[in-house]
Amino acid sequence: MTAATTATTRTTSGGPRRQMDALWLLLPAMLPVLLLSVFPLLRGIYLGFTDARAGFNQETHFTGLENYQQLLGDGLFWNSFRIGLTWAVSVTALQFVLGLGLALLLNLQLRGRGLARVLAVVPWAMPPVVVGVMWSLIYRPDAGLLNEMLYRLGLSDSATNWLGDFSTALPAVIVVGVWAGLPVTTVVLLAGLQGIPGELYEAAAVDGAGGWKRLRHITLPQLRTVVVAITTLNFIWNFNSFDLVYVLTEGGPGGRTMLPMLFAYEEAFRYGNFGYAAALGNVMVLVIVALLVVYLRRRVREAT
Repeated sequence: MTAATTATTRTTSGGPRRQMDALWLLLPAMLPVLLLSVFPLLRGIYLGFTDARAGFNQETHFTGLENYQQLLGDGLFWNSFRIGLTWAVSVTALQFVLGLGLALLLNLQLRGRGLARVLAVVPWAMPPVVVGVMWSLIYRPDAGLLNEMLYRLGLSDSATNWLGDFSTALPAVIVVGVWAGLPVTTVVLLAGLQGIPGELYEAAAVDGAGGWKRLRHITLPQLRTVVVAITTLNFIWNFNSFDLVYVLTEGGPGGRTMLPMLFAYEEAFRYGNFGYAAALGNVMVLVIVALLVVYLRRRVREAT
């Protein structure tokens, strides 16, 4: 028997044992994931088919699709879903447009570019609660920075309640969402820009192509994969937003900023309808899974 045959026999005979050793090594890392992520997810899916309510010694009964039938006729939920789509689409689109412009600027050979790149990431480093408190102070109708600036510039002579007015609450929150999420989009697009070969721009310049044509025919096609990835992920993150909007408005005024996750939170922890809130969460999970399937199918199609 040759040495190669002996080594192959040893490897084959030790395969199952090595797999078990690998599983034991993975167990300490997988156990928190199972306890803190997988089990709550499965528990939430189950509660969506029950009449679970808050409180001690509450009996829980399996109700089948009753919660989902109630959801289909709940105008408040569909209103929050519409607001959530408006919020997610607006914030995602503005983050991409502004992020691309900022990335193009930071990609130029300008003095102080390193400092500008550091400052561009500052909003991302701030916790959402801190961002919400800071912007709520800026939007204050009596002593807010925004009203003060508009008054000094002669653009307004009255104090606007930006977060309390029906017509300005959602746009004001969208501005904060764009500001908070802009750094991630900028950094990803900047990394994509740095991966584009400079020879393409040099050849385009020789052919007489201007800045707009270079952007349209070189930059955007080269960034297509990056753009699809970051916009899809941004839409999912924005659609699942909770903390930032909760700190700013708590869904008000009059439900004008009531995102789907805020609506589910209200049903669970204000009204105690855990079963119905879990059903709302399950619907949100299905929406996110559908978006991920579309994204992954597109990535597979591009890869092949």
